[in-house]
Amino acid sequence: MHPAGESDSAQPSMTLFEAIGGEPTFRKLVDEFYAGVAEDPLLRPMYPEEDLGPAAERFSLFLIQYWGGPNTYSAQRGHPRLRMRHAPFRIGAAERDAWLRNMRRALDRLDLPPEHATALWDYLERAAYFMVNAMEDPA
Repeated sequence: MHPAGESDSAQPSMTLFEAIGGEPTFRKLVDEFYAGVAEDPLLRPMYPEEDLGPAAERFSLFLIQYWGGPNTYSAQRGHPRLRMRHAPFRIGAAERDAWLRNMRRALDRLDLPPEHATALWDYLERAAYFMVNAMEDPA
């Protein structure tokens, strides 16, 4: 039995992609992030392309797909294989922390509702720690 007005079919839940405004929001996040990367002395050398545009496009498409948008990333590039794609770059604690600083600044500029910002940040923080592939040199 259901209370009056309710039906047996549940409403599909909205993806985070939809909840935060779709592609434009993710593109703004990535654009803000790469604006910081362009000025970051530790991160900028990790992007060999003269123009950060291709990296920003790949990252945008990845995040869009991951959070429930179109699967354009996989259609163009196949499985994300994030660790493999980042393996050529030395990513230690300093690089991870620089990446997180720039991403935190970019995420804060979106001014999302706290529950959405927290969901995004939790994923981004886990991903940054997952990408670390180099131990720090002992002092």
